[in-house]
Amino acid sequence: MSLAPIALFVFNRADKAQKTIEYLLRNPEAAASDLYIFSDGPRHEQDVPRVQEVRDYLRSVTGFGNISIIEQPVNLGLSKSIISGVTMVVNKHGKIIQVEDDILVSPHCLRFLNDALDYYEQEPKVACICALLYPLRKPVPPTFFIRGADCSIWATWKRAWDHFEADGQQLLDEVMRRKLTFRFDFDDTFSYTNMLKDQIEGRNDSWAVRWYASAFLKDQYTLYPGQSLARDNGMDNSGTHCTDTNDYDVSVSQEPVTVGNIPVEQSRQGYSAFKDFFFSLHKYPYFKGKRKRFKRWLRYLLTGA
Repeated sequence: MSLAPIALFVFNRADKAQKTIEYLLRNPEAAASDLYIFSDGPRHEQDVPRVQEVRDYLRSVTGFGNISIIEQPVNLGLSKSIISGVTMVVNKHGKIIQVEDDILVSPHCLRFLNDALDYYEQEPKVACICALLYPLRKPVPPTFFIRGADCSIWATWKRAWDHFEADGQQLLDEVMRRKLTFRFDFDDTFSYTNMLKDQIEGRNDSWAVRWYASAFLKDQYTLYPGQSLARDNGMDNSGTHCTDTNDYDVSVSQEPVTVGNIPVEQSRQGYSAFKDFFFSLHKYPYFKGKRKRFKRWLRYLLTGA
């Protein structure tokens, strides 16, 4: 197996970056994996000490095959940082595993992502492999496909990333022209359409909704594990617009996930579970009093803000 390089995107949270790296190093594949760390520059003078703290820590990191640190002199923002960083790495290596600085992974996460990258490398209908699963209420298969692309800890190939369309207006026009808004919004349970409109109008800077739309319009799919191989560690008020809560923690699998032997098509069971999850943000009594925070958590995952 040829191991994919890992691209880690960091900003001004040294403790989060350290934790993410510690968890990555629990994966046996880390020792032979190249690591690219993209350190965004400060937004304003107040950010300088914290950005420098992150960079001082990064220079002490060991344990990966080869480590490259790319320090931006100015602030690109999460969207530009990820788009440019992913493009650079896939153009050089042909594939990538992308991680942000608030994701904690299972010891079997890199194996799953690399196995799937190898298995589906020549399958044009597969655009993305995602290791983080929402806290679903309905059961799902051991692995399954959903149309579109995802954004938390994920992997892809140059052949798929070449289809990424940065122009949100072009994506929205195509969704509308093909009358796909209902399915694009998971049968009207989560408004990706409005998120895309907000990106166009500058109300968010989401690269993720454009990645989802790009793959969706090409009728491409993301592979998910039936139990999450990662969890989000950012919902503690340390990031922009995130909240302090553990309501949305997922149970992280401590067992390996086997890849293959399923059809490359949308899983009815998986799609139903996603719809149920999105619907639960609005209707289910379980989430009474928590809906705003839950929606903010989803927006945080999808926009980084």
